[in-house]
Amino acid sequence: MENELFEAARGAMAKAHAPYSKFPVGAAILAEDGKIYTGANIENLSFPEGWCAETTAISHMVMAGQSKIVEVAVIAEKLALCPPCGGCRQRLAEFSGASTRIFLCDETGVKKTLSMSDLLPHSFETEVFG
Repeated sequence: MENELFEAARGAMAKAHAPYSKFPVGAAILAEDGKIYTGANIENLSFPEGWCAETTAISHMVMAGQSKIVEVAVIAEKLALCPPCGGCRQRLAEFSGASTRIFLCDETGVKKTLSMSDLLPHSFETEVFG
């Protein structure tokens, strides 16, 4: 499944709207329903009012009626193994468990796997998944 997530994240990255930072990012989430939800970063002139790839993917997942992340892949065009930013780490934690796998990718595929607790130790925990 990690290769499917990588491909989906890479495809999402190609749709990024990053005219200001020139830093396209893509994310793909495998939800509990077995479907993959993708997102890209979307910037606007009123920086920092854009949103991250992970945020976009979470939004698609939630709008599809899902609330549990199983796995996530993230890729950035200009930075291999780009981890989610701090805000996205907490957003991902909101819908994940401590053992949820986070795949960090380069242009060829998944290169590093972390758990959610590795990525965000001592996170706020929700009563739903904490």
